[in-house]
Amino acid sequence: MTSPATAKHLINGEFLGESNKERYNPARPSNVAVLSPIGTPTDVDDAISAAVKAQRAWAAKSAPARGAVLLKAAQLLTERKSRIAEDLVREEGKTLTEALGEVGRAIGVFQFFGSLGWGSSGTIYPSSMPNTTVWTRREPLGVVGLITPWNFPIAIPSWKTAPALLSGNAVVLKPAEITPMSTTHLGNALQDAGLPPGLFNIVHGRGSVVGDAIANDSRVAALSFTGSTQVGLSLQQTLNARRARAQLEMGGKNGVLVLDDSDPHKAAQVVAAGAFGLTGQACTATSRVYVTPGIRQAFLDELENLASEYQPGDGLDEGTRMGVVVSESQLEQDITAVQEAVESGAKLVRGSAEADGMKFNPVVATDVEHDAPIATDEIFGPIVAVLDVSDYETGLDALNNSRYGLTAGICTDSLAHSTDFATRVQAGVVKVNRATSGLDLHVPFGGIKDSSSNTFREQGHTAMDFYTWEKTIYTGLE
Repeated sequence: MTSPATAKHLINGEFLGESNKERYNPARPSNVAVLSPIGTPTDVDDAISAAVKAQRAWAAKSAPARGAVLLKAAQLLTERKSRIAEDLVREEGKTLTEALGEVGRAIGVFQFFGSLGWGSSGTIYPSSMPNTTVWTRREPLGVVGLITPWNFPIAIPSWKTAPALLSGNAVVLKPAEITPMSTTHLGNALQDAGLPPGLFNIVHGRGSVVGDAIANDSRVAALSFTGSTQVGLSLQQTLNARRARAQLEMGGKNGVLVLDDSDPHKAAQVVAAGAFGLTGQACTATSRVYVTPGIRQAFLDELENLASEYQPGDGLDEGTRMGVVVSESQLEQDITAVQEAVESGAKLVRGSAEADGMKFNPVVATDVEHDAPIATDEIFGPIVAVLDVSDYETGLDALNNSRYGLTAGICTDSLAHSTDFATRVQAGVVKVNRATSGLDLHVPFGGIKDSSSNTFREQGHTAMDFYTWEKTIYTGLE
C-alpha cells in the first residue's frame, strides 16, 4: 500500500500546518491518499499579509521576467508529471489517462502565459488633440483570492494562477478540501521555479471558514471562484457589498441536440464522451440530450452500447475507462437523482441507482419529462437524460429553457442548422459535432445565466482582463 501524500499550507514561501486531516482514496476507501492541514482565519490573515508585502516588488519586475518564472514552473511540472498525475488519481478518482491530460493542461497554461510575458499589454490610439499620443496600459489589482473545485484540482488552479501572477498580482488560493495534494505540487513547482515568497499562498480547509475569510478581507481586491451556483451567488453578494471584483464560474446543465441528419454512431460517441468521460464530474459534462424522432432508436442503441464500455474502476488500473465517484456525498446525489427519475416515470435503458462501493455505472434515462429534476438540475455524475423533441426548433427551444448556460452542442450534418444553432443557443461555449466537455486553453471560457457572474471570461488572452485594470495616458509631444 502506498504511503499517504502530505499536503501543507504554503504561506510566505514556507510549507506549514499540522497535516492530520485524512482524505481516503475513493477507489480504495480503506487507503488514506493524502493528509492535509485544516486552515483557520489566522492562516488566511497570515497568507494575505504575506501577499500584500510581496506584491509591489513583483509588479515592478518586467513582464518577461515574470513570464520566465511561469515557463520554469511549466518545465518542472513536466518533469514531475507522472508523480503528480498518480497523486491526483488517488485523491480525486479519475483515470490515469485523464489525470495525465489534466497535468498536461496545467503545463500548457503556464507555457501559454509565460510566453505571453513577451506580448504587448496596452494599445496606442490617435488623439483628437494636436501633438498628443494616447495609450493604455494594464495595472495589477494587488492581492487576488482564488477558490477552486475538486474535479480539476490542478488545471483550474493553474488557469487562474498563471494570468494572475503574470499580471503582477499576488495570490491566495483555497483549493477544494478533498483534493489538497494537487495544489501542493503546484506550489512546489512555483517555489522551485524561483517565485519569490508570499506571491503564491495556499490555505487548505473548509469553504465556510477559509473561503469566507478570503472573500471578506478588504485587502483582497478580487476573487475568482469555480464551484456550485449556490455558493457562487453567496460569494457574489459578499464581494458586491465591499465593491470587490468577482469572477464566478458556476453550475451547468449542458444539453446536446441530436438531429435526424446526423450519423447515429458518431452522435452517440459525442454524447458518451461528454456524459461519461471524467465520470460525468465536469461542469461542461453532457447531462441532457434532445433527440428528433427519425434518429431516436438508432441513436439510443448506439449510446447504450457505448455506455457499457465505460466500466468504472480504479484509475490506476490499466484499462480502466471511467474512474470512480469522488465522494460519498456525490455518490448519494447521483443515486438520489436516478431514484427520483425512475419514481417519476423515467425508463433506464442502461445503468441503475445502485453502486459497488464508489463505482457507479453510466446511466441512460429515457421517457423523461422536460421539467423533471434529472432534466433540469445539475447532478455531476455519469447520468444522461434523453428527451424527445419533434424537430429542430422545438429542440432548440427546449435546450434554451434552462437556468444554466455554460456549454451546448448539436449533432448534425446541416451547415444551416449548425450555424443557426451557434447563433441562437444560449450558452457561452458551443460545440458542433463535438463533446460539450473538452476545451482549448488559448480561447475564452465561461457561461451565461446562472452558470456565470457574466463579468469576465477565463482562459486565453482575455483572462488577463480580470486580473488587471486599464489606465489611459495622454502624452503631449511639444
